[in-house]
Amino acid sequence: MASVTAASASARTLVSGSIFEDRKLMSSKFGSLSSSVHGTAFPASVRPSAAAAVRATPPIAALYADQKYDLQSFKFEPIRESIVSREMTRRYMMDMITHADTDVVIVGAGSAGLSCAYELSKNPDVKVAIIEQSVSPGGGAWLGGQLFSAMVVRKPAHLFLDEIGVPYDEAEDYVVIKHAALFTSTIMSQVLARPNVKLFNAVAAEDLIIKEGRVSGVVTNWALVSMNHDTQSCMDPNVMESKVVVSSCGHDGPFGATGVKRLKSVGMIDKVPGMKALDMNAAEDAIVRLTREIVPGMIVTGMEVAEIDGSPRMGPTFGAMMVSGQKAAHLALKALGQPNALDGTLRVHPELVLASAEEEITTASA
Repeated sequence: MASVTAASASARTLVSGSIFEDRKLMSSKFGSLSSSVHGTAFPASVRPSAAAAVRATPPIAALYADQKYDLQSFKFEPIRESIVSREMTRRYMMDMITHADTDVVIVGAGSAGLSCAYELSKNPDVKVAIIEQSVSPGGGAWLGGQLFSAMVVRKPAHLFLDEIGVPYDEAEDYVVIKHAALFTSTIMSQVLARPNVKLFNAVAAEDLIIKEGRVSGVVTNWALVSMNHDTQSCMDPNVMESKVVVSSCGHDGPFGATGVKRLKSVGMIDKVPGMKALDMNAAEDAIVRLTREIVPGMIVTGMEVAEIDGSPRMGPTFGAMMVSGQKAAHLALKALGQPNALDGTLRVHPELVLASAEEEITTASA
């Protein structure tokens, strides 16, 4: 029995040890955090090989030995229906009150928006709200290209996968995650566990708050209400003020590129030319390079960058979404006067040097 217990403990350690260590590091103060940006990401060698995992697997019976309850005579504790209602309502209303005035609002919970939220949330002094119009966050990152399962990430963005604990198959210049949902569910679970982050899904950003030439927050409404303004009488929105807005609305579509399209309609930018035809090699570098504060108070990240700059589309590769999101987070941290990887206040990994915001604007206008 002792040998079975030891084998079981060994298997748990091998399979999840790096994730536990990652969570321990992430919960520490900002300055000592492990990060793919400032150079202390976990090496690939800490991830167990498939052969090692098989060797460490205990007998099947042992995997079911530690049952917490009897499935044949299971019974829940009693509860009043009104208690369930009060718990949901009280907590959601408190979240709305807390984030009515917040540090950073991220519009769009796709791969870039979630990567941005993850990076921002390492700093416990920064309050983050994520607005996502869909009931299901994650954007297009639940699948790879053409509804296939695998997700391809070009190096060196695999360092971010090492940091958050996503396993992959490794090739010379890229890695492959066996299912895109593995990345999305992993990063989402880590972001939502942070006490300084709140996701408001099924909520649409209908407009921007703009004061004296600066974006100062977003106008919100239930997504279903936003989709039915033409079928009902006036249904006024709510608002969420913030010091920084990160627009991560993706490429053009029913809810896509809404941030930059609104900037154009109010005359804060001249044009939104849309993305060019596909060129993976040019596209991913351009997305990261051109991630920037496009107008005072608003940072653009992910595929929305391609819409405003007319850069190529990248197709089913996802590394630029992750690194663009990280860069947007550090631009936001810089705007908030917090330590960041753009002004020398953090040690930067040589493979993920992020150009300064000033260099971005110069390049974009050239």
